[in-house]
Amino acid sequence: MDENVQNKDIILEVKGLKKYFPIEKNLFGKTLRSLRAVDDVSFAVARGTTIGVVGESGCGKTTLGRTILKLYQADGGTIVYNGEDITDIGKKKMRALRTSIQLIFQDPYSSLPPRMTVGAIISEAVRVHHIVPKDEIRQYVRDIMHKCGLQPQYYDRYPHEFSGGQRQRICIARALAVKPDLVICDEPVSALDVSIQAQIINLLKELQNTMGLTYVFISHDLSVVKYITDQILVMYLGNMMELGETEELFANPLHPYTKALFSAVPVPDPDLKMDRIILAGDIPSPANPPKGCKFHTRCRDCMNVCRFKEPAFVEVGPEHKVACHLYDQEVMQHLEEYDREWARMEEERLRQEAEKEAKRKGKRSKTAQDAPAAEAVEPDEALDDER
Repeated sequence: MDENVQNKDIILEVKGLKKYFPIEKNLFGKTLRSLRAVDDVSFAVARGTTIGVVGESGCGKTTLGRTILKLYQADGGTIVYNGEDITDIGKKKMRALRTSIQLIFQDPYSSLPPRMTVGAIISEAVRVHHIVPKDEIRQYVRDIMHKCGLQPQYYDRYPHEFSGGQRQRICIARALAVKPDLVICDEPVSALDVSIQAQIINLLKELQNTMGLTYVFISHDLSVVKYITDQILVMYLGNMMELGETEELFANPLHPYTKALFSAVPVPDPDLKMDRIILAGDIPSPANPPKGCKFHTRCRDCMNVCRFKEPAFVEVGPEHKVACHLYDQEVMQHLEEYDREWARMEEERLRQEAEKEAKRKGKRSKTAQDAPAAEAVEPDEALDDER
């Protein structure tokens, strides 16, 4: 942990977190191939602040949040919450922490049980975890509903009677009812209209100020992320690309992928011409990622070293880190050596391909030579059958 982080009241610290999903196993159950959904992610969040996690669909944002929540078991790294390592914590101990870490789901339509009333939905966890005495639950839930902008008469209504924005307020009330310190918001406004998005974002900020909440805000809407977050983590194919304070990252994005993402943010000025960066190709499969830097197949600044050497996460400024060879002094000083290494690797690859092609041709020619001999035997076999 660096010196700047040590001086803060850290509520959540993630170090080298990994989560792999097996996609191919042998007869004995041993994993042969894995999908690396989250691969070596590290960050720290100070109490009362918000970190935004951004990236394209499929980059591992949601998996990261669910792994922190222990809905998925981590395959590597550590998760430290309030100074306690909870990576391998037991179910009984984790149950006690469930009230401290909550999740707001992406889809307010499918995340609410349709056969339960609003009051029952919000009060369920309050009863299970004994947040307040039984005779105070109803009034306690009404107070939470009021904080989230829900009217008291909604208590006995069902989810299908509400709009998308009101349903998301119910989801927020359900999460806050158990008095959490950390809330993971998994794209909480992506399914809502723009005007409703603003209401929910303002509500989240207001609740953060009044209740001292800490957010891990997962989103692909950079305009929303800029408004609500204090720092931003950029992910691509399960890896960290860049991490920094929100203002610094928007003012000075360094990684080519971050630049491409931020160039897509619309600016409310019709006279301002945007220098939009269009990424070539599609995002590679996380089940078979490229060697070296995972972004090199789409990067316009790609160098030979990017094709085979994985970039280190280097600090380029106060609390600003980036995983790119362009900002690694050791790599940039020895580019010629890396170019020669890449040339040698290419020669070896071409030689192996030539050997494989020669073997294939040899097999085809041998098969062609054996075919006439087999045909010559057929008449003799026919005479034997007649006899």
